[in-house]
Amino acid sequence: MQELSRRDFLAFLGAGATGAALGAPGLLLRPARAGRPDDAPRFTPVRLPHPLTIYTELASWLPSGPDGAGRTLPAAAQSELASYAVIDDVVVPPEYETYVILSWGDRVYANPHDYCGYNHDWTGFAALRGRLDGYLFVNHEYVSYPWEDAFAAVVGFTPESPREAAGEALYNVGGSLVRIRRTLQDPQYRVVGRDPANRRYHGLSGLAINADVGGVTRWGPRPHQEGDAAYFVGTGPAAREVFAAVDGDGLGNRIIGTQANCSGGMTPWNSFMSAEENFQSAVTEAVLPTGIQVGYLPDSVGARFGLAGEKYGWMVEIDPARMNDPAYRPKKHTALGRFRHENIALRACHGRRLVAYMGDDRRGGHTWKFVSHGCYDQYAGSANSALLEAGTLHVARYHADGTGEWIPIEPGTRTVPNVPSELTARQLALSGRIDRGGLVKLPRRAGLAGADADGGTIDVTVDNEAEVLAAYRGKRLADFYDSLGAALVDCFPVGNLVGGTPTARPEDIEVHPHTNAVFIAYTDGVPGDDGYPDSRIFTVQKYTAAIDEAQPSGGLYKIIERSADGTGRSFRWERFVKGGEAGAEDGAGFANVDNLAFDRAGNLWGVTDMSTSHHNGFTTGADPGLRTIDHGGTEAADQLVGVFGNNWLFHVPSQGELAGQIVPFAYGPVRCELTGPTFIGDTLILSVQHPGEDMPITETAPATLTRSVELLTLRGEAVFEQQRTVPYTSQWPRRINGTTAGGVTTALPQPATIGIRRRDGQGLDFL
Repeated sequence: MQELSRRDFLAFLGAGATGAALGAPGLLLRPARAGRPDDAPRFTPVRLPHPLTIYTELASWLPSGPDGAGRTLPAAAQSELASYAVIDDVVVPPEYETYVILSWGDRVYANPHDYCGYNHDWTGFAALRGRLDGYLFVNHEYVSYPWEDAFAAVVGFTPESPREAAGEALYNVGGSLVRIRRTLQDPQYRVVGRDPANRRYHGLSGLAINADVGGVTRWGPRPHQEGDAAYFVGTGPAAREVFAAVDGDGLGNRIIGTQANCSGGMTPWNSFMSAEENFQSAVTEAVLPTGIQVGYLPDSVGARFGLAGEKYGWMVEIDPARMNDPAYRPKKHTALGRFRHENIALRACHGRRLVAYMGDDRRGGHTWKFVSHGCYDQYAGSANSALLEAGTLHVARYHADGTGEWIPIEPGTRTVPNVPSELTARQLALSGRIDRGGLVKLPRRAGLAGADADGGTIDVTVDNEAEVLAAYRGKRLADFYDSLGAALVDCFPVGNLVGGTPTARPEDIEVHPHTNAVFIAYTDGVPGDDGYPDSRIFTVQKYTAAIDEAQPSGGLYKIIERSADGTGRSFRWERFVKGGEAGAEDGAGFANVDNLAFDRAGNLWGVTDMSTSHHNGFTTGADPGLRTIDHGGTEAADQLVGVFGNNWLFHVPSQGELAGQIVPFAYGPVRCELTGPTFIGDTLILSVQHPGEDMPITETAPATLTRSVELLTLRGEAVFEQQRTVPYTSQWPRRINGTTAGGVTTALPQPATIGIRRRDGQGLDFL
């Protein structure tokens, strides 16, 4: 069981994380009041279905229905619940309330024909006049069922052709920029409808430029379906050396739209950075040595609309300060590399080079750092954007002794490809098996390892590494790519080629506001089709049949740069907590940690990203099956995430008697993911993504599903059975009526962005 002392947690935050940063030492060491820690949060922790230490120390809030129904459970030495009813709502402590700010289908934009996209994700806020007024940016990551079945009721029409349906799918991704405002009399943020700056950025923005190459310029008969000229542009090496010089699609350095927008980050000059993540299902990821795609995916939306794969998978900058400049174009910064970007975290100090940290969210993906050539000027405003156009990208190499190095991506960088038998050494020693053969993907080149063509990747495993790796060692990146720009288009195999550590799906990365420590959420250590996380660094399997064995449910890590300004090439790394049940070895009590955020006091917040098809141990579809939950098994233990139920938001205090404790704050609706936490004074902005995902909207579906779930006790000495009742699908936020059966109206689920604030309205900060 994971037990962190206050000293452990403060040490993890970083050397010097005391005094002014976290409060005077005396405040940290004050004794607890009888029956309650002295610095306990000003809220009642939400009661989740699984045991947590916090429930033995504080009273908790057990929900019993939507809209705040519930009751308080007293602290108890035993925190195991024999039964639990999941509630289809954003459940928050009774001291707080929630409200919807922006939801799918809302028509609030300067163009009256535009509407809000689907699957809200990351949020960012750029203030205009303090915290009461500013621009909110919301990512729209992808579309998923029941998008198509709810579309007509929410949006107001039905696509009439395959092209129109495909176009609407691309229109529903990207992002929304809207102005929000609150007043002293009305504390809830509301969208300023039809504000001139309100606009949609989507997968077909700028489609009109296809006229120059004889391509498709509209996807349907409606006004918003006619292609516009709002295209994007690239900056940096790939824009010059691939988009313009090779020009695979005939459009040069002009780009149609943005898609697969997952997380992101704010720049110090108050622009939005939106991350293009899982673009590979829509457009081609594989590229040639020149950096252009190997070809269009058959029957893909990329082929249908002429979307060249090399132009997606980037960090996109949108600057609200330049909305009124007719010459302004949103930028895709290619110096930051092309991969499945989860987010970006910037470290900026006046007169020093800018540092950016990023993760490639795939199994075996790498951790990245960009260092600008120029220096940040805190007085230069938007002109600092140029820093993202020129610099050096590095990939992280972790060593098992807690040290690490940043490997630069440059034409002269030597190739030291990852070795499957080395990556898998710990799994083999502990369990006697190797998953996926320790898969490593390297760029395929004609004449190397028997390949007869260029482009894409080859698979290297323990079975063929001896014959393959000899052909890849001792070369330079320039032997594989025609230019630096081309290498930056192909970062994933490049990272493997130069020896970057394959990791456990790096999701969010954040720089601590007081210590500059780099916090990384690695969400899932199970190997997959893309690659194998280094088992010397990450837990990739439940290694033994012991019920309290460590679970490969990700974890929270930290990088401490050895250079004072973060621009150097060496670092130390530590693991703060592992994912998994609290009773498991080193288990923190959560699985699949994703987005992270720090509030003004330096407290850590995080959300979980458990796969929809594992929630509460049920599969998806019309007739959900039961997933096996067996603590005595040794399979890839992602099956065990079913014990946690729905995705949720947790708080980790940075000071006081509860420092380092996992304190649940919010529990999401059925089959959803909570994403994009952003603090604006006393308000937390949060997105609710894909409620009811992959569950049919039908009058004949049962109201609830029930099963027995095996959970680990808090101390890990035994398992117990819990009867779990779960709504069949989600009706959150109950704004659009759907079907009616037997006098009962079923509401349609809608992704949305919400605000959370204290009911009493007291205080300038959220807590």
